[in-house]
Amino acid sequence: MHTCREIATQLMAPGKGILAADESIGTMSTRLENAGVEGTAENRRVYRELLATTPDLADGVSGIILCDETLNQHCGGAPFAQALHTLGILPGIKVDTGAKACPGLPGETVTEGLDGLAARLTRYAELGARFAKWRAVYAITDSTPTAGAIAVNASALARYAAACQEAGLVPIVEPEVVMTGNHSQIRCAEVTAAIHAEVRTALELLNVDLAGMVLKPNMIVEGADNPDRTAPADVAAVTGKVLQAWPDDLAGIAFLSGGQPPDRATANLAALQHLRTPWPLTFSFGRALVTPALLAWRGDTTRYAAGQTALAERVRANAAAVRLRTELQRT
Repeated sequence: MHTCREIATQLMAPGKGILAADESIGTMSTRLENAGVEGTAENRRVYRELLATTPDLADGVSGIILCDETLNQHCGGAPFAQALHTLGILPGIKVDTGAKACPGLPGETVTEGLDGLAARLTRYAELGARFAKWRAVYAITDSTPTAGAIAVNASALARYAAACQEAGLVPIVEPEVVMTGNHSQIRCAEVTAAIHAEVRTALELLNVDLAGMVLKPNMIVEGADNPDRTAPADVAAVTGKVLQAWPDDLAGIAFLSGGQPPDRATANLAALQHLRTPWPLTFSFGRALVTPALLAWRGDTTRYAAGQTALAERVRANAAAVRLRTELQRT
């Protein structure tokens, strides 16, 4: 039986990142339909198979996060998890059930999914999953996130992480400050730092082993409606200051793209590699990797290879950004 620390080390393998292909049925169906593809279970399966079987994907991807539907489907005639293991990629699973309105906190959310989680994790491990993901969502306004929203989501993240490790799965802990709004980079930094502090405290209270856990944070950028775009070097510098409070034994950090355009997410990722940190820094991108593939494919069987080529190009670009760290350490 692999330990969480061993699996986390594999996930954070040098020069590789994590592909997030865990959109819910509703979200994935909408994206397919927007691309001119009927949002059926089979089309969702075919699309995820297109991603997973992209030639040489394992050269730049250590793991793929799936949703429950996909983990229970087949890829190339084999169960999805088995197919990924054969391809040299670790299967992961999103286990939260989404952000819902939080009682007592108008306009704010708490991520649900703790009920029955232990049994689901056991089943996912039996199906071949090696890691899991839980996303907490925080929006910045003049009055949010409140201390209550920060605390309740941190508690849920910690309970999830502890349950994962008891089941032998590596938890990916994702406290995401979304880009929605016109806030400044400084405001994003303040909010993200406060959230991370609460998450660290909650993880410590439940004895979560940081060496068997991967943090998936947002980069520290301005809001999407803010016209002042922060340069990659500044994104890296401010992000590094926020993250420096994390202990040295954390297995690693895999940044989310958070709706940034693919090229910008990659440029910021490359700039982050110049930071001197005790833990590896990589990517766990969703839209920044898979959107080009979807738009190239659009459900056309004659465009299947084009979709895989589009994904491969984005993976290579981000893997190259991560490998920059190794090159810098040699100089």
